[in-house]
Amino acid sequence: MSLGVADRLRPFGTTIFAEMSALAREHHAINLSQGFPDFDGPEHVKRAALEAVEAGHNQYARMFGEPVLNGAIAEWFARASGLAVDPDREITVTAGCTEAIAATLIGLVNPGDEVILFEPYYDSYRACVAMAGATPRFVPLRAPGWTIDPTELRAAFTDRTRAVLVNTPHNPTGKVFTRAELGLIASLCVERGVIAVADEVYERLVFEGEHVCLASLEGMRERTVTLSSLGKTFSLTGWKIGWAVAPPALTAGVRSAHQFLTFAVSTPMQHAAAAALRSPGSYFEGFLRDYRDRRDLLCSALTEIGFRLTPPAGTYFVMADHTPFGFGDDVAFCRRLTQEFGVAAIPPSAFYMDAELGRPLVRFAFCKRRATLEAAIERLRRLA
Repeated sequence: MSLGVADRLRPFGTTIFAEMSALAREHHAINLSQGFPDFDGPEHVKRAALEAVEAGHNQYARMFGEPVLNGAIAEWFARASGLAVDPDREITVTAGCTEAIAATLIGLVNPGDEVILFEPYYDSYRACVAMAGATPRFVPLRAPGWTIDPTELRAAFTDRTRAVLVNTPHNPTGKVFTRAELGLIASLCVERGVIAVADEVYERLVFEGEHVCLASLEGMRERTVTLSSLGKTFSLTGWKIGWAVAPPALTAGVRSAHQFLTFAVSTPMQHAAAAALRSPGSYFEGFLRDYRDRRDLLCSALTEIGFRLTPPAGTYFVMADHTPFGFGDDVAFCRRLTQEFGVAAIPPSAFYMDAELGRPLVRFAFCKRRATLEAAIERLRRLA
């Protein structure tokens, strides 16, 4: 028996986000790899956190969430989906969406089950499937439009399929799943009796198309766990406030794992998160307008420099083809970009079971100040 990392986690090593951010620090590179803003969230939300501390909200929170936040999440979800949910029976507050993913899969999936993942996938998905003792089955999103092949999707469902994990808007491609695509997924879930896990953390970052809440489709209310978080919409990634919305039977599974993973998350930040979710409409209008400007700035410059890309319909990521610069390997390209050009990006092969599918690509994050993006663009122009 060897001492060290458990067999189920050994294949994953250190997350690519930590690796590239460390490389960026080492070479004083502009970090367009990891998806965290280099600016703060809204002032009224930060003030709410300070007020919560001063008001004495500093002890353990209720296991499944502070009542004020659960109520705000219920309102938020109803606006997005048109569905009314019980704040106490159907909402669980978690340590960011990352914990919500883990708690959902560990709490609802059995060893030997299969979970369908669309690739490229956010890297924690496959690791969480492994922690649940399940087997992933992969359905590729086909570039350049990141489309689904219905035949491949149907073939992925087997008698062992327990869940399908859908991320829309999608990291890392920026795809926004269409109503027709989600309708196909929903019909297969209903037909095969499968749970849907909908990661919708970028729900407010949609530039083209519409965000459709998977749980709102026919037959999906009772079989969907909807995940989201505060960090993306309010530029407060370090607060790690997320949530899972699901009918009571599925919530029971989520909570059975959550109570032993973190039990509860930061009490004062939950109170502030409630204030964030009740922000005026003008905040969200400005938020989307500013991100559209950042997207257009970076995508236009990357195209001029020589990358091939389709501007993302959602999220704050853009996937680009780097092969015009003579590299066939995304890892080598990203290392050179960081070390020699002073800009860090993510090699997307980390998001594929078959790494070769990601070799021609590179992912940039544009959740940065305009000045940061302009400085990165100037460095990248040396590639041309």
